[in-house]
Amino acid sequence: MVKSELLMDPRQLFADERLSAYCVFCGNIPTTREHAASKVFLDDPLPEDLPLVGSCHECNNGYSGDEQYLACLIDCVMSGTTDPGKVQRKKIAATLRHSPSLAARIEKAKQTDDNGSLSWTPEDARVKNVFLKLARGHVAHQYSEPQLDEPESMWIAPLELLTNEQREDFETLPNSRVWPEIGSRAFINQIVGMDKTWDAESGWHLLQSGRYRYMVAQPSGIIARIVLSEYLACEVVW
Repeated sequence: MVKSELLMDPRQLFADERLSAYCVFCGNIPTTREHAASKVFLDDPLPEDLPLVGSCHECNNGYSGDEQYLACLIDCVMSGTTDPGKVQRKKIAATLRHSPSLAARIEKAKQTDDNGSLSWTPEDARVKNVFLKLARGHVAHQYSEPQLDEPESMWIAPLELLTNEQREDFETLPNSRVWPEIGSRAFINQIVGMDKTWDAESGWHLLQSGRYRYMVAQPSGIIARIVLSEYLACEVVW
């Protein structure tokens, strides 16, 4: 009876100290907890019971600037402007009003060709930094196995730039040849489906419709896939 209750409680896992003893982003001692996904990518009201992972103080605060930049960049690109009165998300409009220097920085990345078409040049290092942090958080939360090494591969691209074949491959859950570790959240999901954001057929976790979804899989190594605002996609492989 006790074991059954624990299996049904998403906050009570049988994972060992690897998840609780380390910051999942750098390996240092965790002194706080961080949301996975970061709240800047989500609209209010926020989803209930957002995933939490162990984090050190430095990592909990050290990604904020890059995350704010990426969230604003995505919305400015999708809206075609850095004007706070014309962007889609209220949270982003407030950020741009509060930080005109950030708006100016993103504006400098905008180019218009002779046909009037817009293009934007992202700060690649900042974008990669954010996605790698998000991927590490999701993998640790689901598999209880922090991935602190550099990934084997990583790509980031707008969904609309993927070919049909690339898009189909990205959206499809890889065939797993490895069972998740007993006691991990991914393992318990296989048994009782405790995570209400998870669709077992597609393999995607939908945290907020139109804003944030992710997938973690273990075909041999570990794969994390993330989509922000149904616009920017990322795959990280360890």
